[in-house]
Amino acid sequence: MTVATATETTPRALPSGHYSFFDLVKSEWTKIRTVRSTMWTNAVTIVLGIGVGALVTAETRAHWSSVNPGQHLSFDPTQVSLIGLLIAQFSIGILGVLVISAEYSTGTIRATLSAAPKRSRVYAAKIFVFGVLSFVVAELTSFVAFFLGQFLLSSPATHATLSSPGAFRAVFGGGLFVCVLGLIAMGMGTIIRHTAGAISAFVGMLLILPLIIQVLPYQLSVDLRRFLPDRIGAHIITTKGHEFNSFAPWTGMLILSLYAVGMLLIGLALLERRDA
Repeated sequence: MTVATATETTPRALPSGHYSFFDLVKSEWTKIRTVRSTMWTNAVTIVLGIGVGALVTAETRAHWSSVNPGQHLSFDPTQVSLIGLLIAQFSIGILGVLVISAEYSTGTIRATLSAAPKRSRVYAAKIFVFGVLSFVVAELTSFVAFFLGQFLLSSPATHATLSSPGAFRAVFGGGLFVCVLGLIAMGMGTIIRHTAGAISAFVGMLLILPLIIQVLPYQLSVDLRRFLPDRIGAHIITTKGHEFNSFAPWTGMLILSLYAVGMLLIGLALLERRDA
């Protein structure tokens, strides 16, 4: 007869659930970097952000001599090279939704919240990891798109450098704009908890809402349009003049940031109240 040892008869202690914020960040980083959706959405963001701008600048340079001289004076080389950011915003938004909604669809959110019951800290770790990742990807895309675009706008076409008036602000602000949109999408994903529904809401905010506002009475439409993310983004990447009744670039960025904070706070409140 064998005698059971103490280690064989004593049950293993369960994790206490007291994880530091750094532990939660490491966990969220492991999750976000080991799924294919992160690789693909980031790749699409970079390719679209750089590629669309390169195509537009190359086409502009090819037809430069046939453009009306008056249009040369109002030409904004920085804006043209960054135009791809307004397309890349959709892919980074999809990643923002998937960061939270994918865990709900697979049910792994229950395991996450069981291991770390303090939901606000888990959510903060998700926001931190996604925010840093999206910021790096968006800024990389924005700066590469700018430098490649200016390289393609060879003489006699007008081109810019980072020291040109408003250029650095537009390039840095363009990347920040894409990052903040990703956080807005993450907030939507937390609120809706369904991937298709949250992505539809995000796309609707960027594409459908402007069309709805456009059919409102003229003055009301003008007053509301300047608050929309698409109009804010267009003004951020512009260096030559702004439309009437529009916000200054950094004012628009502040408003967009408030949208993101509001979405994320609503998401946190619902995350705390609802069952996983």
